[in-house]
Amino acid sequence: MIAQENGSGRALVLVHGFGVDYRVVTPLDAAVDAAGWRRVYVDLPWVPPVAEGAPDSTQKIADALVAELRGHFGEEPFAILGNSFGGMLARHVAHEMRDQMLGLATLVGAFVPYTADRTLPERLILREDEEARRAAGVAAADYAEIAVVQSAASARAYAELIAPAARAADEDLMARIASDYALYREPEAEHPEPFDLPSLHVFGRQDQVTGFEDGLALRAHYKRGTFAVLDAGGHNVHLERPALVEALVTDWLARMDA
Repeated sequence: MIAQENGSGRALVLVHGFGVDYRVVTPLDAAVDAAGWRRVYVDLPWVPPVAEGAPDSTQKIADALVAELRGHFGEEPFAILGNSFGGMLARHVAHEMRDQMLGLATLVGAFVPYTADRTLPERLILREDEEARRAAGVAAADYAEIAVVQSAASARAYAELIAPAARAADEDLMARIASDYALYREPEAEHPEPFDLPSLHVFGRQDQVTGFEDGLALRAHYKRGTFAVLDAGGHNVHLERPALVEALVTDWLARMDA
C-alpha cells in the first residue's frame, strides 16, 4: 500500500479517496515540505497493478492499512491525513494506533459511509467557466459535475491528478468495495474516549458528495480539533481553495510540532 516516501523529518501518511490514487493529495506537497515533514503516500487496492486477493471491503482495507503502517513504521510516531474515503480510513488508523499518533487530519472526509444516509447541501455551482471546462479536456464532463467554482487552474489539476487515476482504477474491485463500504464500527464509537491530539477537519460548504454536517456532529470527540467549513468549496476544495487549505494544513503541522 505504501506508494512512495519523500523528504525527511516527522512522517505524514497521506491516504487518497475512492477510485483515485495518491496524486489527488499531492497539491499539499509544498505545505508539507515547507513545514519540514516527510510525505508517505498510500495507494489503495484498486490502483494498478491490483494484487491477487486484494481486500474487497472497507473494513478489510482498513485492517490491511493498519498492518502495513505497523510494519513500515515499527514504533516510530507519525501523523495521518485522509481525503474523502481516505478520511474514513485515517480515522480508523488514528484510533487503532492512537499511542503512535501525532495527529489526524481529514480533507472532505467521509464521516457517514453511504450517500443515502449523509446530510448533504443542495447542488450549487457558484461560477461556471467555459474556458475551465475546455482546460479539463476529455475530463470536462466529470469536472463540471463536481466543481463548485470552475477555474482553469482547478480544471487542469483535475485533468492531471484525478481523471487519469479514475480511468485506470479497477472497476470490478471498486464495485465489490462499494457494496461493503462501511467500517464494522465507526472509530469514534469503537474508541469513545475523546481524541486529544491535534486534529484538522476541512470541509467544502458546497460539497454535495460527503457534505460537512456529519463531520461537525463529531466535534466534541476531537478535543483539539480545528473544524473548517470553506465557502466556495466542493468535494475538491483543496483545488478550489488551495491557499486556505494549505494554511490550515500548515497550522495543523505546527500544532503537532509544538
